[in-house]
Parts: sequence; C-alpha cells; structure tokens
Amino acid sequence: MNKASTGLMTGMALGFAGWFGGFVAFLLVGALGALGWLVGRALDDGASPLDLLRGPGRRDQ
Repeated sequence: MNKASTGLMTGMALGFAGWFGGFVAFLLVGALGALGWLVGRALDDGASPLDLLRGPGRRDQ
C-alpha cells in the first residue's frame, strides 16, 4: 500500500471519528493511530516488541 492510500484512509478514519464521536474520539483515534505507526515502524526495522519496552540504549547482545 502506498503512502497516499495510507494517508487517505487515516484522514477518513479521523474524519469519521470527529463527525460521529466528537473531538475526544478524534484525538483518541489520532493517538492510537500514531502509536500503531510507531510500533509498526519499529517492527519493520527489525526490532522485537520487547525492544520497544526496554528503550533505545538497552538491547541485549
């Protein structure tokens, strides 16, 4: 999936959340989307889920 399609779907999800759920739902969808993006990005770079919890300088060797 390309970046334009991802941006379109993200914008639509935020728009629906804002329209039907109000501003708090808009913020919640945005925050959870950002968190999901960060986890996905870290996993794409070869990190394990435990590396995300340990922090940047504490990887076991």
